[in-house]
Parts: sequence; C-alpha cells; structure tokens
Amino acid sequence: MVFLETVAAVQLTNITKRFGKVVANDRISMEIRRGEILSLLGENGSGKTTLMNMLAGIYFPDEGEIRVNGKPVTIASPKDAFACGIGMIHQHFKLVDVFTAAENIVLGLEDEGKLDLKAASARITDICQKYGFVIDPGKKVYDMSVSEKQTVEIVKVLYRGADILILDEPTAVLTPQETDRLFDVMRNMKADGKAMVIITHKLHEVMDVSDRVAVLRKGQYIGDVATCDTSPQKLTDMMVGHAVTLNINRPEPKDPTPRLSVRDLTVYDAMGVKRLDNVSFTAMGGEILGIAGIAGSGQKELLESIAGLQPISPGASIRYRPIGHPEEKDGIELVGKTPLQIKQSGVSLAFVPEDRLGMGLVGSLGMTGNMLLRSYRKGHGAFTDRKAPKQLAEDVMAQLEVVTPSVSFPVRRLSGGNVQKVLVGREIAQEPSVLMTAYAVRGLDINTSYTIYNLLTEQKMKGVAVVYVGEDLDVLLELCDRILVLCGGQVSGVVDARTTTKEEVGLLMTRFKKEGEKA
Repeated sequence: MVFLETVAAVQLTNITKRFGKVVANDRISMEIRRGEILSLLGENGSGKTTLMNMLAGIYFPDEGEIRVNGKPVTIASPKDAFACGIGMIHQHFKLVDVFTAAENIVLGLEDEGKLDLKAASARITDICQKYGFVIDPGKKVYDMSVSEKQTVEIVKVLYRGADILILDEPTAVLTPQETDRLFDVMRNMKADGKAMVIITHKLHEVMDVSDRVAVLRKGQYIGDVATCDTSPQKLTDMMVGHAVTLNINRPEPKDPTPRLSVRDLTVYDAMGVKRLDNVSFTAMGGEILGIAGIAGSGQKELLESIAGLQPISPGASIRYRPIGHPEEKDGIELVGKTPLQIKQSGVSLAFVPEDRLGMGLVGSLGMTGNMLLRSYRKGHGAFTDRKAPKQLAEDVMAQLEVVTPSVSFPVRRLSGGNVQKVLVGREIAQEPSVLMTAYAVRGLDINTSYTIYNLLTEQKMKGVAVVYVGEDLDVLLELCDRILVLCGGQVSGVVDARTTTKEEVGLLMTRFKKEGEKA
C-alpha cells in the first residue's frame, strides 16, 4: 500500500527529561513512521518508557521539540496526546472491572446528549472487524481473559481516533497463541497506515513483528537499524555497549532428590473463589521446575501457600526435605505453619514474590536495611561470604549492577528493574534449600536477565530445588528441566522442558488436563 504521507508521523528533536540530578532522556532525536512497527529497546533505566510517556502526555519534556505530522505540538496531558492521534497501551490495564467492554471504551468521552451504547457497540464491532480483534462489547471486564482486557485497551485508543499507538510490554502475560493473534492485528493496523511503537525485552518478538529497531542506552539515543539487517546478538551488543553472551547454561540435573512434595493443595481466596484445585507435584533438588500458565491461573497462590502466606484447605500436604539431611526422609510438614514458624522449624526457604515492594521489600529502607530483614548467615554462595549487611548490599549492587546512589537510598525510589535485582540478590544470599521465584526477570533488560538465569542455575547445581514462575515460554523451555502447567488452578500437565514445544505448553495453558492424566 502506498501512503500519501511524506513526513514522519512523529519527530522528536533533542528531547531531554530530568528527574532531579538524573537525566532520564538526554537530547534524543528520532522519528516514528507511518505504516511501520518500531521496536524500542534498551536496558533498564535507559529511558524508553519515560520517552514514550512524554508522547502520551504523562510527562512533559524539559527541552526539545515534538512534531506530529510535521507540525510542532505541545503535549501536556493525555488529552493533548489523543488530540494529536497518539494513544498508549500501558502494561498495567486501566479498566473498570464492573463495566462492560463498551462502557470502558467510551468512558470519559465528552459526547453531547445521552450516551448511546448501542451505537458505540456497533462502532466497536466495526473497528474489531477492520483489524481482526475478537471482543464482545457487552462482556464485563471481570469475566475477561488477560488478552481480552488488552484488546479493550487497544480498541479504546482506536475508538478515540489514535493512529499512532504505543504498546508497553504488550505480550508480558500472553500465551504464544495470543501473542500471534496480537501480532496479526498489529500487522493489519500497520497495513492501514498506523504508526506503532512496541516496548519489549523479548528479542525474538522484536525480530518477528517489527520493521525497525531504535536503541537507547543510559538515556541517550544510540541509533536505529532495519530489523531485517540485524540479529538478537547485534541488538544486545547495541543496548549494552559491548559484546554479551546470550546463552543459558542448562546442565543435566545431578542426583535429583525430592526437596518439596506438594499433595492435594486446594486454596480459596478471601472472596471464597477457588484459586488452586487439588494441585500435586514434587520439586527436586538439583533441578529448575518451571511453572507456566496464563495470568490468574494460580501461580501466585501456589508459591504464597508454600511460603505460609495463604490459608490452605484441609487434606493438603507440603513436605520439605533439607539438603544434607537424609535422616529427614519424611520431611517437615509446612501446612498450618506461619512464615515465622516455617523459619523456626529450620526450613531454608527463599521466596521472590510477584509484589516486589508490597511483599518483598520495605520501600522506605535502603539496600542495607532490606538485607537486615533476612538472616545473613554465613555461607559460600555468590553473596554469602560472611559479610555484614552493608557489605552484602554492596556485593549485590556490584554483581547485579544495581543503579542506586548508595546502599542507604530508599529502594522505592529505584526503577522496577533495580528493585527486582535487590530482591533476587537478597534471597539468593540465604543459601536456601528451596528457592521460589515469581517473575524474577520481569522488567529486567536482557543482559541482567541472563545474569539471573545463570544465578538460578548455580543454585540448581548446589542441590537447591528452584521453582521458577515465568511468563516467557522461550526462557522456560531453555532454562528449566521440567515445566508444570497450570490452567484454571489445576495442573493440566507436567512436561520435559528439553523435549516439549511452545505450542504444546501453550495448549496446556488454555485447557484442563484430560481425565486420568497424571501430574
């Protein structure tokens, strides 16, 4: 298709944004073109989301000029952004659960007269048919899957007339099949002349869907390259500034030993909704057990119930067997114990929760204070060389490259990726027998993610049972030894990560296990 547009959809010239003494964006000049999908790449803290938030009207640039369709514009609010035809789909959805899709899509629009939901639904249906979306305008948000909610967010900005779309980590919680459908829709919008920017850390998706890649490093614009002329390795080197090895080492499990045996685990939430239904599995010492499933399938409740943070229905059993104690063949029963009682029982259990600041760390404390929250017993791990909490914090900061002014700087003021590094480093420092991680690399750049993968593998080789809840199936297939798949709170299958496929795991994520199938 040939477009009459002779100018870029958006031109950024010398855009600078500061937060105090930190320069988040430093004189960035780049363009976003019509009929193109642009991937925006960069390490944590490189300024990607800050830059796009200025286009979306969430931040205002300190210096520089923004042109839309060749004309200088001032974007001081999301309303200004929509007036320029710019819409941003954020990673965390902004929907009202008790409203329908149509009600969410028209919410906040200033239409004269009575709201005509029937006409709005008809227009929504037209948009969906044009680009290939599948959505019921009358369906309540609380009844929707994650991909349906994302569809509502995208249709919402299209309904408002956006022809420049920014998608922030759009595939973070999608199955491979849902990701493929999203990419098909994006290609349809591209063919219609839309300009799109996708922010993602998943390089295989960058290579699959984008036409051009722009790279930021430490707040500066490094350059752009046609996707067909590059590779994941070249893009990583551009992001980091030096050659990086992108290989996950996966040695065969050595003397796998039952470390955590879960039987008949059923969990209800505070509203009485069943989140886990008769889940049984064994995590072996010396292996990484991956947990896969679409968002809300029970991953969070599974780890929290093992850690003593969720009430468990009668009849369940969770038995823990420590490293180096063969006499404890029956193990220690964890059901009925609080986190403190679990610790006092001698259970060496480390947990990296999904909610970093709400559950994992105290935001007002610095790294040193947060290290003090956990035992810093003597050991021989990557961060456990018989050092005081401050030294331990400095070791974590150095080895995981945490960007912070000091180890006493409040962690709530760090970027999400740096907060995650602090939490993962602290938990590994315990030298646990069981290490449970929920989305350990969420929000981390590719370089740091591989550092975390290698640290988990090191723990595995020490006989630790590593339970890894992840959302990137490519990583699960490359890092783990076995993958347990949850669907609707039930185990739909346990597969060998070395021999299974993304498609097989994706199908298990969207269906319950067959009658008589063993977990």
